[in-house]
Amino acid sequence: MALYLIGDVQGCDSALQRLLEKMAFSASRDTLYFLGDLVNRGPQSAAVLRRVMALGDSARSLLGNHDLSLLALAHGQRPPHRNDTMDEVLTAPDSAAMIDWLRRQSMAIHAHGVLMVHGGVLPQWDLAQTLALAAEVEDALRGPGLVAFLAKMYGNRPARWSDDLQGAERLRVIVNALTRLRFCTPEGEMDLNASGSPAQAPTGTLPWFDVPGRRTAGTPIAFGHWSTLGFLQRPDIIALDTGCVWGGCLSALQLGAPGENHRLIQVQCEQAQRPGE
Repeated sequence: MALYLIGDVQGCDSALQRLLEKMAFSASRDTLYFLGDLVNRGPQSAAVLRRVMALGDSARSLLGNHDLSLLALAHGQRPPHRNDTMDEVLTAPDSAAMIDWLRRQSMAIHAHGVLMVHGGVLPQWDLAQTLALAAEVEDALRGPGLVAFLAKMYGNRPARWSDDLQGAERLRVIVNALTRLRFCTPEGEMDLNASGSPAQAPTGTLPWFDVPGRRTAGTPIAFGHWSTLGFLQRPDIIALDTGCVWGGCLSALQLGAPGENHRLIQVQCEQAQRPGE
């Protein structure tokens, strides 16, 4: 049985198909973990969703910022953006099934010794708290208050976590950290506007995974979201957004058994969209 982590697909279904073929993936034998952003900006978001849904229990997916954006758009809580490519999902005859499946995906997964998120983890959170906070958002997405949650999901404030946060502000900070975080201050205040490389960190900030004293430092974390960072593998960090939708590669990492090396598998994406978020 092989275990694979897969970076941001963003509607690039043909690249995903070629990646699965190159991996010799078997749904009866192997397991895929998608690190979020299955949809948007690429040309085949509906095909990606159908493909992953059809894999059943052999695939698990995180929710990225673009996936949440699709949920908000589908429920009338966000206007379309000029760079969106999600109309085919919204107008498809199986749209309701795709949207319902998406809302039931995870905000964080801890499996095989790896914590998986789409964006990042605030330095104040340890593993247990990260999973508990992710579950709070998952409950909101799956429950009867979905539309009310989506209506208040957007915004950059509060920019810093406090255990005293409640209601919409509490959930907003959790969503922003798990799906949008790249840079923060040593105290954990998020800068959610910068999207450049670590060398372009805004003054007073650093990549979230380099914050001294980060409480998840002992747990390997895999994430996507940061195409300008590209592939990065350290003992504590695996970054797998290699900019497929921007003309880069779609990347998968096959997890090695204890004591064995992981194996990087990539396919070049055939189309290049205009960079942006």
